[in-house]
Amino acid sequence: VQLQAFGGGLVQAGGSLRLSCAASGRTFSNYAVAWFRQAPGKEREFVAGIARSAGTTGYADSVKGRFTLSRDNSKNTVTLQMNNLKPEDTAVYYCAAVETVFRNTYYSDARTFGSWGQGTLVTVSS
Repeated sequence: VQLQAFGGGLVQAGGSLRLSCAASGRTFSNYAVAWFRQAPGKEREFVAGIARSAGTTGYADSVKGRFTLSRDNSKNTVTLQMNNLKPEDTAVYYCAAVETVFRNTYYSDARTFGSWGQGTLVTVSS
């Protein structure tokens, strides 16, 4: 599956952004999806994941309660709503997908994912 991430930008602390990941090429509903991010000088880290069924999601502790991940399999899209953004959220955000037989499992290990989007930059100013 091919992934395209978009929606990044510059926002002040406390503001909101919505990132989208559009998929094409394969049956999107067969894929679990996740967002990762990488800040300058840091390793890539898990942000949020969603299972094939959309009913199961998981979040990094650093974003829990502020970020919400959802998906629309009919539109082949995943959306990460980011609220109350903080300067430490500044990073390049990547969406990733993995084909799986498990409908209710999300994944958080980057090594699991075989398909990656190109990344979109989120900058949060203080």
